[in-house]
Amino acid sequence: MEIVVRSYTIKDVDVTIEIFLRAIREVCSRDYTPAQVDAWAKVEDGAVWAARRASRPTWIAHIGAQAVGFADLTSDGLLDMMFVHPEFQGLGIASRLLESVENEAQRQGFARVHTEASKTARPFFERRGFHVLKAQTVEKRGQRLENFLMEKSCHAGLP
Repeated sequence: MEIVVRSYTIKDVDVTIEIFLRAIREVCSRDYTPAQVDAWAKVEDGAVWAARRASRPTWIAHIGAQAVGFADLTSDGLLDMMFVHPEFQGLGIASRLLESVENEAQRQGFARVHTEASKTARPFFERRGFHVLKAQTVEKRGQRLENFLMEKSCHAGLP
């Protein structure tokens, strides 16, 4: 099963929203309460979502014709979003997406890649060389969610 990673196009808006919502509702729900998941798993404006994805390097992972994950990188080295479709967890998709993020970070000369990892994603990032700078609480639509500010030096194990 070959994982192909390509650049985001505007045609990917609906599939990235679907992956985002399903990953939170079906995967992150193991680590967050139903109220927290309901507050987090919302996209209020598809046009704003599309503009955000198009404003930065964003990658889509495919297995065959099926989009199975996506990731992006902001202009300051923040891996803002990385989500994998619930039916395709554990197949190396997030690792391939992270490779694209890290390659772009190195290409742009960033000293580090950082992210705000959910409780669900923290172990993945730790296995790939990120370390926790601090635990933090963020508010989403009136709910408080714990996540972790994590980083990886672009000189420590990036390609």
